[in-house]
Amino acid sequence: MQRAKYKRVMLKISGEALAGDKGQGIDTETVNEISSKIKEVYDMGVEVAIVVGGGNFWRGRSGKGMDRTTADHMGMLATVINALGLQDALEAKGIPTRVQTAIEMRQIAEPYIRRKAVRHLEKKRIVIFACGTGNPYFSTDTTAALRAAEIDAEVILLAKKVDGVYDSDPMVNPNARKFDKLSFLDVLNKELGVMDSTAASLCKDNNIPIIVFGLNEPDNIVKVVLGENIGTTIM
Repeated sequence: MQRAKYKRVMLKISGEALAGDKGQGIDTETVNEISSKIKEVYDMGVEVAIVVGGGNFWRGRSGKGMDRTTADHMGMLATVINALGLQDALEAKGIPTRVQTAIEMRQIAEPYIRRKAVRHLEKKRIVIFACGTGNPYFSTDTTAALRAAEIDAEVILLAKKVDGVYDSDPMVNPNARKFDKLSFLDVLNKELGVMDSTAASLCKDNNIPIIVFGLNEPDNIVKVVLGENIGTTIM
């Protein structure tokens, strides 16, 4: 069996990634494929925590004319749908999981408690964090940075639709240049848009490296955990 580079990782999966080619909602085939790769990482003995986005159902900025706090709360609920869908796919593969939410909904998930989350990881359970930080005006990227710091994750694996960080949008500009390595100051000063400034600052202050890679090839989850040089490393 190949040896993983990390013992405990934070995997951030965007909601759009769970939608596959459908563009919205949850694509079962895509979720099952992603779950299979997470299982490969899990079987290596890596402790995996996951933060899911909700953009395949709702984005806070979609609520034009709507109160921002209300729109953000709706987005938090969308992440719960994705967390439960991912939990179901992982448990179908025999992996014990726990969903923890920053907004209490005890009938379907545990409330977020840091010590309990760490204990789940130590007991080889995958923990999926939903509802963001529980506060409006904060993105799920910020949630990934915050939870990674709280659980002492060694790295944040930022799975996106694009295969790294570019100097402009590669979907719009075919000549966009991809970066192999960046500093957090580069991300902040150049306003590259890979994540919000709060998340980048939090990772910088707590020395948590980020690897941004594309989820168009689910095998990339395994490759990045093995230490292969893919995507863009920010540190």
